Amino acid sequence: MELLEFARGPAMNVAMTVFIFGVVWRLVALLALPYRGIKSRPREGVIPEGEISSGFKGVVRRMWPYPTFVKAALFSTVNGYVFHIGLAIIVFGFGPHILFFKNLIGLSWGNLPNNLVYAVGVLTVGSLVAALVHRLVDLPKRLISTFNDYFSWLVTFAPVVTGLLASAHLGARYETLLAVHILSIALFLIWFPFGKLMHSFLFAFSRGVTGIRMKHRGAQI
Repeated sequence: MELLEFARGPAMNVAMTVFIFGVVWRLVALLALPYRGIKSRPREGVIPEGEISSGFKGVVRRMWPYPTFVKAALFSTVNGYVFHIGLAIIVFGFGPHILFFKNLIGLSWGNLPNNLVYAVGVLTVGSLVAALVHRLVDLPKRLISTFNDYFSWLVTFAPVVTGLLASAHLGARYETLLAVHILSIALFLIWFPFGKLMHSFLFAFSRGVTGIRMKHRGAQI
């Protein structure tokens, strides 16, 4: 019980504080950078288009690979959607998680059936394991992988597995399993602003800027 009280209290409070201030710090640091725009003339024949429009198109277009790269990137793309959607369903569709958000920010919504969330959790675990195996066996991806990639995978994987174990009461007392689950979430929140998990916020900026520059050069967005 002491471990559970620590996880629910000091550990989660510290994790939430680091998460909020870390994310805000990263976003403010990014948005505070001077934006000078593109000074060169657009490529001849390019139809003028606003930066917001071309940036938005850049974000949307990169939701799926170009036809030339579909075959090579199909597994990574589809599997990425599987575990991202799975994580969203687990976080925002599970009753106890919704209760946590209600206590935290005062908002709540309807939950999905527990058995459905458990099934999605198992599918998400399988998808994350597949992503790790693919990273290890695909030579180019393995060569460019760093500690950041593997640790970000670990802190994402751990809360899902520990949550399933706690729900099934497997491996230890429920209180211990729940404490470990909460501590894994705390680790996830602490690491989030400083690792590649921050792409959850930053992907729109990077894809948007790429879309603006590609449109300016006359490339297909």
